[in-house]
Amino acid sequence: MAKPERLKNLIGGEWVEPRSGAYLERHNPADSRELVAIYPASNAEDAEAAIAAAQKAYPAWRLTPAPRRAEILYRAAELLVQRKEAFARDMTREMGKVLVETRGDVQEAIDMLYFMAGEGRRLYGQTTPSELANKVCMTTRAPIGVAGLITPWNFPMAIPSWKLAPCLLCGNTAVLKPAEDTPLSSLNLVRILIEAGLPPGVVNIVMGRGAEVGAVLVNDERTRIVSFTGSTTVGRQVGQQAAARFKHCNLELGGKNAILVMADADLDVAVDGSLWGAFGTSGQRCTATSRIVVERSVYSKFVQRMTERTRELKIGNGLDEAHQVGPIVNARQLERIAEYVAIGRNEGARLVIGGAALNQGELAHGHFFAPTIFADAKPSMRIAQEEIFGPVVTIMPCDGLDEAIAIANGVGYGLSSSLYTANVNAAFRALRDLESGIVYINAPTIGAEVHLPFGGMRNTGNGHRESGMATLDVYSEWKTLYVDYSGHLQRAQIDTQE
Repeated sequence: MAKPERLKNLIGGEWVEPRSGAYLERHNPADSRELVAIYPASNAEDAEAAIAAAQKAYPAWRLTPAPRRAEILYRAAELLVQRKEAFARDMTREMGKVLVETRGDVQEAIDMLYFMAGEGRRLYGQTTPSELANKVCMTTRAPIGVAGLITPWNFPMAIPSWKLAPCLLCGNTAVLKPAEDTPLSSLNLVRILIEAGLPPGVVNIVMGRGAEVGAVLVNDERTRIVSFTGSTTVGRQVGQQAAARFKHCNLELGGKNAILVMADADLDVAVDGSLWGAFGTSGQRCTATSRIVVERSVYSKFVQRMTERTRELKIGNGLDEAHQVGPIVNARQLERIAEYVAIGRNEGARLVIGGAALNQGELAHGHFFAPTIFADAKPSMRIAQEEIFGPVVTIMPCDGLDEAIAIANGVGYGLSSSLYTANVNAAFRALRDLESGIVYINAPTIGAEVHLPFGGMRNTGNGHRESGMATLDVYSEWKTLYVDYSGHLQRAQIDTQE
């Protein structure tokens, strides 16, 4: 076991101890005997100092040309490429997911930095003809100020990159509050940005509990942008508090995502996708497949194949590349999953496989839960309506595409959905009618790419998007510019009538 790292906050370009002097511990969820990191239990004073540092750095960073800002992001991406394996191993020890997935997490941060670096020479506005002679009209993007970025534990480098890269590119400064379970991976990203040449105070990181640090980032009048990824319950509070202060606010919240499998689908491909969607990252993704709706004529065959493949999954410490499913992030989440399994049983769903924590042999010191399948469930059951955030999937029968789409849409969330079919007409109907921000055809509900918008409808968020060009609207204001070189007064709408 590696020696635990003692982490510090980054405030104004200096690595500093928390003002309270208190620290928290992060243990490996695959083996709680291993202490991965000791990190600051920061308080409001730390957060306020970080906001002040970001505010101080903002005027100079705002005036740094966007191509120069982008060059720093590009250099950071190059450095991440070199450190990818080391950071992936840190992440597996800290968060638990298997190495092939943590490598993908780091790669997503690399992709996002490269993508946003390319936007440094674009950040396009518009020029358009005026309705008056001798007058020019154009639009540009303007930075906003200090951003408070609050990120989750399941993608501890990718999601901070989703927020930091566009935030910095647009000319804002930031305070990052990483998840309590995964401070090291987020800190690794910030270290890379500093090494790439980011000026002091442009990015600050304050570790600790959400109630003590995150609340300050949301409510302090000096933060003009808030971006939060987490639960719908907390996100609703964040949105209300940010709205009261007229802040830009981006919320990326929960999901209850469905795969629809039609009778004409390639069942082997559908099972492959369902297995990956349901049990990748041990189901701890907002886009995880937690519901599968299968046309009745192939329902029994699908359940049988899905069960057989689930039984073959190898579970254990993610540092062993033979393992396909790692641990649950912490004991609290493990208990939550067990509670939902009990709810499913009490509701009358049929437990096909799994349904219990795994704590024997090599798994005795970790937070492992068996990949779990419920079948013969009703769409109204809690296990088919509420986000579980674990390796639990509910399979339901349907009679045709219309019923399948109705079941998929019949929840409070609208993040990701999927249809497996060989019928092109059915595919396009699903693309039109599924009420989710992301729709896949013949692919699982996970697998978003950084150059496309990411986000959902209804209780999944507040309409803004991460990633792609759409995220720039979170981190910039549109400014409309007019230049009248006629030499006399021109009155729009009035003089055009003459």
